Amino acid sequence: MNLGSTLKKVREAKGLSQKELAGLLDMPQPQYSRIEGGKTDPSFSAVAKMAKALGISLSELFNADDIFNDVNTYDKTLMEKIRLIDTLDDTEKKSLFNIIDSLIAKKKLKDNLSSLIAQ
Repeated sequence: MNLGSTLKKVREAKGLSQKELAGLLDMPQPQYSRIEGGKTDPSFSAVAKMAKALGISLSELFNADDIFNDVNTYDKTLMEKIRLIDTLDDTEKKSLFNIIDSLIAKKKLKDNLSSLIAQ
């Protein structure tokens, strides 16, 4: 797979439009579109800037095919969110985990009450 299609996969997994990513890169959207479409090759510094804007390392960018192999789009965005959670500080992680735990407990309580009512 070429760099353009890899960029597209990563960009879409991050939930970004071409316009949004081009804005992060301070690059005109048509120029980014040509890179993603394989019509022009970016400089190495531009590729490094793209990887940074996407929040991945250069090695991850060039190994993206392996990372995304047999993973659907929903799973890609979920996995990316999990990776981003790992970058939060401990207080932020604890707050997020408390929210998740609360939602899970609410769901379990709702399911239990529903099964009791159904009996």
